[in-house]
Amino acid sequence: MKSILLIGLGRFGKHCAMKLNELHHEVLAIDIDENRVNEVLPYVTNAQIGDSTNEQFIASLGVRNFDVCIVAIGDKFQSSLETTSLLKDYGAKLVVARANRDVHAKFLLRNGADNVVYPEKQMASWAAVRFSADNIFDYIQITRDYSIYETKVPKSWIGKTIVDLRVRQMHKINILAVKYEGRVEPLPGPDHVFRDDETILVMGGNKDLEKFLRV
Repeated sequence: MKSILLIGLGRFGKHCAMKLNELHHEVLAIDIDENRVNEVLPYVTNAQIGDSTNEQFIASLGVRNFDVCIVAIGDKFQSSLETTSLLKDYGAKLVVARANRDVHAKFLLRNGADNVVYPEKQMASWAAVRFSADNIFDYIQITRDYSIYETKVPKSWIGKTIVDLRVRQMHKINILAVKYEGRVEPLPGPDHVFRDDETILVMGGNKDLEKFLRV
């Protein structure tokens, strides 16, 4: 369990609060809007109404005591930038800030953010990949060059084993798990026999994965 400071309770911030609650983390939620604060009260350990661009207010929070500080402000970039800078000035260990544009990310990183997330950009990328192909069920981009896909087992693989198919040698991908009838088998062994209606989670370089998905 971690101690998390969540600043900004719009749609993104509210969903963060709800998920952090599911994960049993301790969360202090902050927003300048009283209605937003009231909406997240069932999901957080504590909540306060306050202006995160106010230096005295940030100083009163004891940001050094939090494992993670999330700046989820999405509608006022200047406020996000000032909040990020103040958090670092007062000793925040890890600051994760939301960005809507690449230029925002650059400024946030220069002003103290340790990591930047792009909710809209990341969701748009996921949706484009997921729904533009019939055989892809899920997709996670790990880095610019590497990803994980959940996809159908190729018809030519059914009845054969991983070692028979020489998967790594032939396709330069790794099979992380197989899913069959609602059950997940992580890291299947070389003697695993592929079945019809089975899906696989594969990881590799994007160029290699694109070639494999055309098999």
